[in-house]
Amino acid sequence: MTPVILLAAEKESAEVTDWAARVGWVVGLALFVALVYWLMREGWKWRGTLQGDLPELHSTPEEPGPAKLRMSGRYHGSTTAGQWLDRIVAHGLGTRSRAELTLTDAGLDVVRPGAGDFFVPADALRGARLDKGIAGKVLTEGGLFVVTWAHGERLIDSGFRSDHAAEHHEWVEAVNSMSNTIITTEGAER
Repeated sequence: MTPVILLAAEKESAEVTDWAARVGWVVGLALFVALVYWLMREGWKWRGTLQGDLPELHSTPEEPGPAKLRMSGRYHGSTTAGQWLDRIVAHGLGTRSRAELTLTDAGLDVVRPGAGDFFVPADALRGARLDKGIAGKVLTEGGLFVVTWAHGERLIDSGFRSDHAAEHHEWVEAVNSMSNTIITTEGAER
């Protein structure tokens, strides 16, 4: 009997959780996540500052004329033409959102609930194409409707995805007929 008592006396109970260490790790992790978020936000603002030479976006004219085409879907952002990873964030062009597109003889009207609307005059349209990606969004081949347009001294690619992807081909033809320019997948004019 004595050996059993001795063995039981030698065993130790489980170690108690060190709550101070756990709280320290949680607070440290939260501070790290906050720092990363703050750095991302500062990088976004810095990119907008670098793109400060981009003129203000056009607003929709009083009488844009009758609609040739309408599309509802998503706006996925804008980049420098031919540079699908060079996102443009100035004037809210980097904000992804829902979008309602209307093509008229006056140009392309982009209405974005929760983000700034903009208008691309017909003489600024340089063409359209189907593509698979733009900064921050990659889809299947031809899943993205990309409009190339001139604004100030820059050529800009803006990516849209319709709620009904079958509409993309009709939009590409209509925009290209207005601009008389065909844009290749790489962003070069033909």
